[in-house]
Amino acid sequence: MINDDYITLTLNKSKNIALIAHDNMKKDLIEWCITHYDILKNHKLCGTGTTARMITDKSGLPVKGYNSGPLGGDQQIGAKIVEGKIDLIIFFSDPLTAQPHDPDVKALLRIAQVYDIPIANNKATADFIITSTYINEVYEHQVINFNKNIKDRAESL
Repeated sequence: MINDDYITLTLNKSKNIALIAHDNMKKDLIEWCITHYDILKNHKLCGTGTTARMITDKSGLPVKGYNSGPLGGDQQIGAKIVEGKIDLIIFFSDPLTAQPHDPDVKALLRIAQVYDIPIANNKATADFIITSTYINEVYEHQVINFNKNIKDRAESL
């Protein structure tokens, strides 16, 4: 019996990767991007404003920039996840500094989880993800069938 509660999403060989870093972690993310330049150059990169600009300037990798995180960039990345245009997030977060846009960050993490998007919150996890055999392969994963979920909820209310 086919279960229509879930649908299969496919990540292509070339991934759409979001790069994000809190201010105290930007230098670390830039160094990480330079270290993994040969892998990252084969993927489509985007990021929040300042981070994207700094990575492009320092590494030569083309990174499409959205707004800075505190100005809605995290929310823009979240919207791209919902649209199916982000496959993976590398987010060097600063666990020791309070962030004024923390609710936005939590919303981004939540939507990544809902859509089963791999997300690295530190260098070690980013290293594991970027060196995984899946990074350059097609990968299929199942997520909630949101259209069915909406239909079922509308009928039950």
